[in-house]
Amino acid sequence: MNPTPSDIRGVLMQLRGARLLLPNATMAEVLSYATPEPIEGAPDWLLGRIRWRGYPLPLVAFAQLAGLGEERADLGSKVVVLKALGGRPQLPYFALLTQGFPRLVTVSRDALLADGEEEELPLAVHSRVQLNLDDALVPDLPALEAMIEAALRAPEAA
Repeated sequence: MNPTPSDIRGVLMQLRGARLLLPNATMAEVLSYATPEPIEGAPDWLLGRIRWRGYPLPLVAFAQLAGLGEERADLGSKVVVLKALGGRPQLPYFALLTQGFPRLVTVSRDALLADGEEEELPLAVHSRVQLNLDDALVPDLPALEAMIEAALRAPEAA
């Protein structure tokens, strides 16, 4: 299938019990997992901070945050560094824990179907979709970034 001008490049990331679909433009780098520095008083989905190019990045277990299951790093886990879209200078990047390498995909209108189920969406999820035969969640990135910022501020207030 040849890409059309309306197609976009996306990334499918495998989490524990789900896949995330993100625009490829949000992804900065994929790293091997390294144990993060803990953040005192942080919620369980905020695994700590990792160092990346001089930035201390918050590392998020998205599946845990969304209530999809406990996310633990194991053999083959990767960390995906994402560009924050909210324009917040204090949070230019953040990282997500994934199970394996993200997969590049072409997202076309014909191949992407919104899931019409009326059930409530998990926390920080914008929508459920099906891309070709892959079920995926599209994260609500502005909401996720706001949650990360709030969680980072909370320990400082304690």
